Amino acid sequence: MEESISFGQYVRPIYVMAKPAGSRCNLACEYCYYLEKGMMYPAKPAQTMSDELLDLFIRDYIAAQPTPQVVFSWHGGETLLRSKDFYRRVVELQRKYGAGRRIENTIQTNGTLLDDEWCAFFRDNGWLVGISIDGPRRYHDRYRLDRRGGGTFDDVMHGIGLLAKHDVQWNALAVVNRFNGDDPEGFYDFFRSTGCRFLQFTPVVERILPREDGRMLASAADSDARLADFSVTPGQWGRFLCRVFDRWVTADVGEIFVQMFDATLANWVGQAPGLCTLSKICGHAGALEFNGDLYACDHFVFPEYKLGNIASTPIGELMRSTRQSAFGDAKLRSLPSQCRECRYLFACNGECPRNRFAYTRTGEPGLNYLCKGYYKFFDHAAPYMDFMRNELSHRRPPSNVMEWARRRLARSNDNKR
Repeated sequence: MEESISFGQYVRPIYVMAKPAGSRCNLACEYCYYLEKGMMYPAKPAQTMSDELLDLFIRDYIAAQPTPQVVFSWHGGETLLRSKDFYRRVVELQRKYGAGRRIENTIQTNGTLLDDEWCAFFRDNGWLVGISIDGPRRYHDRYRLDRRGGGTFDDVMHGIGLLAKHDVQWNALAVVNRFNGDDPEGFYDFFRSTGCRFLQFTPVVERILPREDGRMLASAADSDARLADFSVTPGQWGRFLCRVFDRWVTADVGEIFVQMFDATLANWVGQAPGLCTLSKICGHAGALEFNGDLYACDHFVFPEYKLGNIASTPIGELMRSTRQSAFGDAKLRSLPSQCRECRYLFACNGECPRNRFAYTRTGEPGLNYLCKGYYKFFDHAAPYMDFMRNELSHRRPPSNVMEWARRRLARSNDNKR
C-alpha cells in the first residue's frame, strides 16, 4: 500500500532552512546551486532578513512544532555575512518563545570568516557547525573559489582549526563532482586526517537552462536542459560510494559517521533514514528566503515551487498545506515502473526528484540520473548491511562488521589476482 503524505503530518516535526543573508556569499563556487537565487530578488540586493521577520519566524516555527525538540537550520549563501549580534538576537528570541522546548541550532558555513569570537559563540550556545569543504587542496580549490578566482582551502582549514581550538562540534559537508569523484580513497583519507567524525557528502548534479533574468540552472520541472560539466557521472558516483564504503566498513564503523552509510543502514532495518534523498516521501523540509518567501525545498527555490510568505500565512500552515503535501507525495507516486520493481527500492526510494530526468530501459521518463550508481553501491554494500542489521537485531554493535568485512574483502581481492 502506498503511503500518503498526509498521514501523520501533524505529529511529525517540520524543518526549514532559513536564509538570513539570502543567497549572498563571499565566495563564487563554480557549481553553487544557490548563488544565482539573488536574481529572483533584483529589487532587494542587500538580501537581509529584518528583525521583525526574524521575530516572526522564530515564534511561528517553534509554535508549529509538535515535538519537544525544535531544530533551527541556518543556511545560505554564506550565513556568517550576518553579524554576531544577529545570531545573539536569534538565541534571545528562542529563549523568549521556547516555552520549555529543547532548542537546537545548526549552521552551515564555508568557514572562511570564522574567528575566535564566532567559535566561542558557537561553543557557548551549543551550535553544531557544518563546514563546506571538498577534500584536499587540489580538489577543494578546483571549484570553491573566492571572488577573485583564488583558492580558499587555507582559509577553510584555518577555520576548522579554530573550531577545534574552541571545542566546537562540527561536521564536513563535501560535494562530489566530476573532478574529485575519481579519487574516493584520497577524499576519505583526507577527512580522516582532519579528525572529522561526521561526514556528509553529496553528488552534484545540475542542468543548464539559461533564463532571461540571468539564472542558468534548470528546475526539476524543466526538460531539455543540458548537464553541467561539473556534474558527477552515474558510474563515478557508484564507484565512489563503493570504494569509500570499503574504507569505512573495514576500519571506522562507530568512529566516523558517514551520513550516506548511516541512512542506508537505517533503511535496511526499516527506520527513518534521516536523509531526505533516501526517504520514501519528502516535503517536510522547506527553505525560507530573507524576505519571508517559503519554498518547498532548498533545491526547489524556483518561482513554481514557492508556497507563500510567512508574513501573511503562518509557517505551519504553509508547510502542511495541500500544495506542499502534493509536492512530498509526488516523490513516491511519480516513480517509474523500473523503480517500483527494483530490489533496492526500499534503500533508494528513487533518490531526489530533482535528479529524475533520465529514462528507463523501456523509455519511461522519471528515472533518476544516478540510478546505475546507486544500484551498484547497494548491491556492493548489501552483505555488510545484512550483517549489521543482524547485529542490531541481537542488540550487538554494528561495528562488529569490521573484522568480518576485512576477511571478506581480503578473500575477494585474492580471487581477483
